[in-house]
Amino acid sequence: MKAAPSPPLLEDIQLWPVLGADHRVRLEPTGKRVRAFLGATAVADSTRVMMMFEAGRLPVYYFPVDDVRTDLFKAGSRSDWSPQKGQATYWSVAVDGFEAPDAAWRYLDPGRGGSQLTGYVAFHWRAMSAWYEEDEEVFGHARDPYHRIDVLDSTRHVRVALGGQTLAETDRPRLLFETSLPTRYYIPRLDVRLDLLRHAERKTSCAYKGTTSDYWAAVADDASLKEVAWSYRSPSAECARIANLVCFFNERVDLYVDGSPLARPQTPWA
Repeated sequence: MKAAPSPPLLEDIQLWPVLGADHRVRLEPTGKRVRAFLGATAVADSTRVMMMFEAGRLPVYYFPVDDVRTDLFKAGSRSDWSPQKGQATYWSVAVDGFEAPDAAWRYLDPGRGGSQLTGYVAFHWRAMSAWYEEDEEVFGHARDPYHRIDVLDSTRHVRVALGGQTLAETDRPRLLFETSLPTRYYIPRLDVRLDLLRHAERKTSCAYKGTTSDYWAAVADDASLKEVAWSYRSPSAECARIANLVCFFNERVDLYVDGSPLARPQTPWA
């Protein structure tokens, strides 16, 4: 049997630290048809999906149990408890030669904060082979309807440096503004010193922008450093205007905008 990728622990989907003692959980319906596949089989397919929002975590799709192939479930080996949601019971999913250990969970006796979860099943995103919203494949994680991205043309002067060496400089960047994240500066390739960068064999997926086509590490004194830049050759339709532009991690380079240095932000990519 082919093993599906090991599912992350519930705490692995945390994006930002929870601030303060207020840790709320809420469910909202979505009008989307959502499907989760293991191999070529849809193990969940529903137009009655609920999206769970929890402070400090990425949103999670919860499917009505009647819209889930529970005949493919077998008892899992994990158990988690949340003071807001109660005790999580896990199942492994197996079909067509694929097996995803502890991939699905349900709150059979949820706490007061998760009483609406009765009758719903959730799946670890990375344990499934593919996810679809309507007929479009979605990557990375469930897309938050309150998360927004704007891409705007700019004439700001942007310079990127590392170790005193200029890696890119432009007066025609496109600025990407994304909810809760630092402004990203996308730069035309002709304005980037690609000779000072070394292509890195890495790809990542973003639920909102798509799958990266390229990553680069900086090269200094013949030593390859960690990745400092990326590009999308075929981004999602919503972010089509960043196609083939190069963006640098604000967290890993020295970034100057209109001559003023920007502080390196503290994010998961720092």
